[in-house]
Amino acid sequence: MTRQRVAGVALLAPFAAAWAVAAWLLWRSSLPAYHLPRLSETALFPPRVLAEAQHFSSVERLLWLGGTLTQLAVLGVYSRFGIRWMRESAAGPVGTGMLLGMIGFALVWVAELPFAVLDAWCQRHNGLSASYAEATVGNWLALGSAFVALCVALGIAMNLARVRWIGDHWWLPAAPLFVGIRTLLAFVAPWLLGGRAFNAPYVAKLEAIEHVHVPVRVISGLGEPNAFATGLGASRRVFLWQPIVEPPFTPRLDSFVLAHELGHLAHNHIWKSIGWYALIIVPLAFLLSRVARRRGGMGAPEAIPLVILTYVVLWLAAQPLQAVVSRHMEAEADWSALRATRDPAAGRALFERFAAVVKEDPSPPTWDYVFLEDHPTLLQRIEMTQYWKG
Repeated sequence: MTRQRVAGVALLAPFAAAWAVAAWLLWRSSLPAYHLPRLSETALFPPRVLAEAQHFSSVERLLWLGGTLTQLAVLGVYSRFGIRWMRESAAGPVGTGMLLGMIGFALVWVAELPFAVLDAWCQRHNGLSASYAEATVGNWLALGSAFVALCVALGIAMNLARVRWIGDHWWLPAAPLFVGIRTLLAFVAPWLLGGRAFNAPYVAKLEAIEHVHVPVRVISGLGEPNAFATGLGASRRVFLWQPIVEPPFTPRLDSFVLAHELGHLAHNHIWKSIGWYALIIVPLAFLLSRVARRRGGMGAPEAIPLVILTYVVLWLAAQPLQAVVSRHMEAEADWSALRATRDPAAGRALFERFAAVVKEDPSPPTWDYVFLEDHPTLLQRIEMTQYWKG
């Protein structure tokens, strides 16, 4: 046992060093060393706007917390008693494991449905267009895509674990396969989103400045003003949600939005996101293999309910790291937008408009900032425009 532990430490040390070097390389950016001025949200936003944003955001936090705790509770019960369903299956070990995964995610959807409906009501009550159909069917479609990914991941892991010479070391070949699947999805997804062409006069100018020439599309049917960049190589796209190109948002503000999204592509943030995913999924898969051993290993259907619960818990625990990484890339994209537009006033006006229209809390509490916010707070983004202007 002592020799095994020594060997384990000997293997862990170079792995940890390689992980740290890879994280350092991914963290590097074009952001300068800066110290943001400290502004007060009460001096930037009218009291009514600030009160509405804080109230709406607090309700959203409670709904997220309730949904998360419910999800963990349902999966906890399922990990204890879900194994009973495997006795009804004659699909073989792998088929039974995938069936157990499907049941687990269906139970999660049913448990989270009330929170999704409440969230839709809250958004409609606050003037944000969110239909109940989108809350239910959209949530089901999102869960369905997650289930497809789960089935593929379970099929890979279980089949590898059942190979005699691989066994509990299935995570070693599985992790690169998971990264490959993530890369393939990032490449294919933009072609599935559709949308109409966006041909504003400033598009070509910003693309020339950012050295990124990609199609810009507008997606209708979505109720929140937003935008995102995605894709790899030939599939790279920028997508604008319809409300962001309508009043009260102006072409000047949209120009800043587009420059921000082009900045994501200019700085290879999609590739970096895949790199961070690889750094997270490798240790996560290793921990899942250790947990699965308690119920016969990953190749045994009995382990699947417990593995699903553990995966959700570990992924939730990794949220702070993912949030820090995402905010770092968002800050770099904001800096890129400031350099491309040379219009800090537009950036500041955009972030102030978000507080009024989307009702986003400009300065959320710490736990919200760690677990929910995937970009700098509105207050910090305004502070960045003030720093750039100075």
